[in-house]
Amino acid sequence: MKIIAADVIVTSPDRNFVTLKITTDDGITGLGDGTLNGRELSVVSYLADHVVPLLIGRDPHRIEDTWQFLYRSAYWRRGPVTMAAIAAVDVALWDIKAKAAGMPLYQLLGGASRNGIMAYGHASGRDLPELFDSIRRHLDMGYRSIRVQTSVPGINAVYGVAAQPSVDGKRYDYEPAQRTALPAEEDWDTRAYLRHLPGVFEAVRNEFGPELPLLHDGHHRMTPIQAAKLGKALEPYDLFWLEDCTPAENQEALRLVRRHTTTPLAIGEIFNTVWDYQTLIREQLIDYVRSAVTHTGGITAMRKLLDYAAQYQIKSGIHGPTDISPVGMAAALHLDLAIHNFGIQEYMQHGAATNEVFRSSFTFDDGYLHPGELPGIGVELDEKAAAGFPYQPAYLPFNRLQDGTVHDW
Repeated sequence: MKIIAADVIVTSPDRNFVTLKITTDDGITGLGDGTLNGRELSVVSYLADHVVPLLIGRDPHRIEDTWQFLYRSAYWRRGPVTMAAIAAVDVALWDIKAKAAGMPLYQLLGGASRNGIMAYGHASGRDLPELFDSIRRHLDMGYRSIRVQTSVPGINAVYGVAAQPSVDGKRYDYEPAQRTALPAEEDWDTRAYLRHLPGVFEAVRNEFGPELPLLHDGHHRMTPIQAAKLGKALEPYDLFWLEDCTPAENQEALRLVRRHTTTPLAIGEIFNTVWDYQTLIREQLIDYVRSAVTHTGGITAMRKLLDYAAQYQIKSGIHGPTDISPVGMAAALHLDLAIHNFGIQEYMQHGAATNEVFRSSFTFDDGYLHPGELPGIGVELDEKAAAGFPYQPAYLPFNRLQDGTVHDW
């Protein structure tokens, strides 16, 4: 079997997606997700100009060899653009291999380790009544675990709060990348956030009881000592995890956080290789790995990363917002089902237009996801429908502090 074509397809139903479609001489096709929110065309160029010419004529079954070739032959390794492009190739090749075997991908990864994949949803509100309503809606949808985000008095816009207005009128936590010529500017005040948040979780626990798993995303906005203070303040409310409490490029910073709180920590949605986790995992400074299959070199690399984490009783919490396409989500679900150290899966449901373009076999029932039993990853791309949604420039917002300093968004 040989690769005879590799096409990069850009479509923008509810947001921009980058899909790689690989075709073999046997007529088998495989799909991979190369979406990088706000920088999609960088991956398009990397794939179309540099990677696709290298794929023609290769054996699609040689997945490990192709991964190593694309990673090492470029010389300039790592980085989100490179790793998203490699991920697109890797997932497409696994899709082809599983289709050739006549099996859903998870069977080739060792078979199912569980019956279903626990998912968490995103609840938010500008005040407590609105937040409570959002939590109840998610419980009615079947979610058994809930991420809680809330507005903060004195701050105009906070990441992940759906009811806030956005520049382009879209539901805010559904797609924060706004289709504008320039990134939207937001404001931030960490002290106000630290004062406000513990009371929110106290109210949520009083309303919904001690059993409901609650999560929260700090979105990289705290220093290590601020993160430690928040983690300690949230301990009475028994969070499932506190996510991205501080920028973790400086991996040693998590030592300080870990010394001061027993709140479980999840890190890594902006990481793209195992090297970003080396200290965090070896020193057991985190509890959950948050990388996306789409941004971390695909299934091949994520499986190795999670096997490394398993040695230290660290579990998966794969990134799964709507800027991961259904192709990337399906790849994550096959991996979730197969690995032993699964923790939880983020799941934001795509919109109707996205589901028109990407026809997926995965299901969500009673709080649990399943990738389905179709051969491959279980997603097909309707190219005619995709063509009806051309690319539109879009940017994620950015933050400034009260004095005008650019801050982590």
